[in-house]
Amino acid sequence: MPALFPLPTLLRATAPPERTARRSALLSFSFLELLFAKLRVVALNFPVTATVGQDVVLHCHLSPCKDARSLDIRWIQHRSSGLVHHYQNGEDLEQMEEYKGRTELLRDGLSDGNLYLHITAVSSSDSGSYMCTVQDDGGYVEAMVNLQVSDPFSHIVHPWKVALAVVLTLLFASFVIIVFLHRMQAAQTKNLKIKDAVLEELPVILVKKIEEFEKENSQLKKQVAELVEQIEEFEKENSQLKEHYMKMVLSAADLKKQVAELEEKVFLQEALSAAILEIKIENQPHFPKLLSNVNSKYKKHCFFMVALIPPAQSLPPSAFREDAIEDNSIKDRSICSL
Repeated sequence: MPALFPLPTLLRATAPPERTARRSALLSFSFLELLFAKLRVVALNFPVTATVGQDVVLHCHLSPCKDARSLDIRWIQHRSSGLVHHYQNGEDLEQMEEYKGRTELLRDGLSDGNLYLHITAVSSSDSGSYMCTVQDDGGYVEAMVNLQVSDPFSHIVHPWKVALAVVLTLLFASFVIIVFLHRMQAAQTKNLKIKDAVLEELPVILVKKIEEFEKENSQLKKQVAELVEQIEEFEKENSQLKEHYMKMVLSAADLKKQVAELEEKVFLQEALSAAILEIKIENQPHFPKLLSNVNSKYKKHCFFMVALIPPAQSLPPSAFREDAIEDNSIKDRSICSL
């Protein structure tokens, strides 16, 4: 470690002789000035700023530097002239009620002449100027420190501003309510006009509907009358058809009877024809008489006529021809049916 030399010796070793002499004179003057100078308290030229709730330190120091541990140091609020903090011979003395437990004179810097006051949890009422005073054998010295505390969440509100805000709020609310009621009234008026127009048009619409209904009703009546006429005509035609049907039924019964009679006549004629074919008129002299009786009485003498037919033994060989055999089969069938 290099040895420490007095400052004039160091200057003489490193500077020319003329400059060394000049500097030695200046240093000697400064030393004498410091030795015989008056003690002063120096503070910052700009204000100390803080927000509500923060801790703050107010800075002051002695000039020239001097051990302040044995001095009487006081911090005073300029606005109220109240004693914020009082320090004397290493002890804290009386202070204002508002600052009890909130202030502290930092002891670490007293030996170097630093007079730092620590204030905790500042409030808006702490804003203002503070005087740092020091008493020594020569008297009192002081300096002024300005503290500005801002509160972003609270503002000084004047009653007239509150009243004005309330009045403006009420006026605005009244204006909004009036506008809303006016719009509601206008909407209701418009709806009423629409309803009135609809009600005025409603009788005309009803009249048209009634006329259309009457037309449709008249058309339906005509259609009903036509249907009634058609039903009557249908009933007449139905009655006529029933009469025709009854007549046809009766005529069918008459036709059946006539057909039955004709069948009987045809049968008798076929039987007579068959009998005539089998009987030989030359072998039966009384046949004309029998034939007249058969013509007068059809069925009554049919069997008698058949009985008069001679047996097959008396018939000639010509009766056994194929056409005669067919005629005999017809006769047998006719007789069986009778």
